[in-house]
Amino acid sequence: MAIAYADKGLVTVFGGSGFLGRHVVRALLKRGWRVRAAVRRPDLAGHLQPLGMVGWVQPVQANLRYRWSVDRAVDGADAVVNLVAVLAPSGRQTFDTVHTFGARAVAEAARGIGLDAITHVSAIGADPDSESDYARTKAEGEAAVRETLPQSVVMRPSIIFGPEDHFFNRFAGMARMSPALPLIGGGKTRFQPVFVGDVAAAIADSVEGRARPATTYELGGPEVVTFRECMELMLREIDRKRLLVPLPWGVASLIGSIAQHLPGKILTPDQVRQLRHDNVVSEAAIAENRTIQAFGVKPTSLAAILPTYLSRFRARGEYENRPA
Repeated sequence: MAIAYADKGLVTVFGGSGFLGRHVVRALLKRGWRVRAAVRRPDLAGHLQPLGMVGWVQPVQANLRYRWSVDRAVDGADAVVNLVAVLAPSGRQTFDTVHTFGARAVAEAARGIGLDAITHVSAIGADPDSESDYARTKAEGEAAVRETLPQSVVMRPSIIFGPEDHFFNRFAGMARMSPALPLIGGGKTRFQPVFVGDVAAAIADSVEGRARPATTYELGGPEVVTFRECMELMLREIDRKRLLVPLPWGVASLIGSIAQHLPGKILTPDQVRQLRHDNVVSEAAIAENRTIQAFGVKPTSLAAILPTYLSRFRARGEYENRPA
């Protein structure tokens, strides 16, 4: 799709240089929006520049913990999108400061320039009563946005997959070195993986006013799969055979309590707590047309996308001959 030349206005995208962010930036640019990517490290956002015409992408420094930087980032914007999240706390980037305090800061800054709504990305499973700090603070962030700007649109995706994802890439990388992969809780947790490009399209539609105000959407892909099935799909794609070892919840939590202190934080106790609950679109969202299909998006399957980026994990790389 060619980039549009009509200037529809300026969108500030918090977290615009991340995995989901770069796809949201691309989707907005293709529709004719200029983008201000508000990120902690603008020097690491150079990959956004080729996505649009010269001058249409402007990375700016912003940290949700510092309100003045948030106010500066939204100044003059016609719309605001908040994508910022952390999978595990690190230093001062805690769940509370990013998901709760940060979400409120973005909403208040948007209100300060006269906007009546923002698009806020949360997650399926957000619950103020959850035992998971991630899920609890995600819900608190939603509440903070709603309290500040009641007409805001909240997007709750399931696990997002795509070329730079943190799920399939991580386990495929582990399969390169390890003879076995863990199935936390037996691998029975259900997911509804959704393609990053489809999520970005829904967010761009929201910016353009195609979402119902004050509505929470749950975004899932076309298939519901278990953790075990995800691992089996990944292993078939990278053409490797690995032992899948069920880990009881208690053992997984113990491993997470140690692994959370290692570089990369491949597993934390909070992530184990999240995995105790299915991560799929609710029946209520389906009945009320609050899913990705409400935006006219036909969800993309895992089979259509996984081969485009997991091939690099095969023993002999992308160009390995594989049986039909």
